[in-house]
Amino acid sequence: MSKSVLIVDDAAFMRMMIKDILSKNGFEVVGEAANGKEAVEKYKELTPDLVTMDITMPEMDGVQALQEIKKIDDSAKVVMCSAMGQQAMVIEAIQNGAKDFIVKPFQGERVLEAIQKALS
Repeated sequence: MSKSVLIVDDAAFMRMMIKDILSKNGFEVVGEAANGKEAVEKYKELTPDLVTMDITMPEMDGVQALQEIKKIDDSAKVVMCSAMGQQAMVIEAIQNGAKDFIVKPFQGERVLEAIQKALS
């Protein structure tokens, strides 16, 4: 059975890029969210195997959304996505239970490597 993934990013273009990489590699993208608040709602509804989470988003940032998702499901697997220069937030996310992080612009191999690591 393919692994289900929820993609969270406020930029539709970024969601499309990740979705493309994952779909081509046998993952099932079960949902997308444009902000942290939406991510938490979708997580409750879909309970995906993995979440890719952008760090900087409106309404609720990725670190806050990660904390909320971890409250719902302590074993949630979340891979953070960040632009360069967000080291402090990436570290905070890892301390809050994120499994790994990928840096934008996305490299297909790196995305898959982070996701496989998080799921193993």
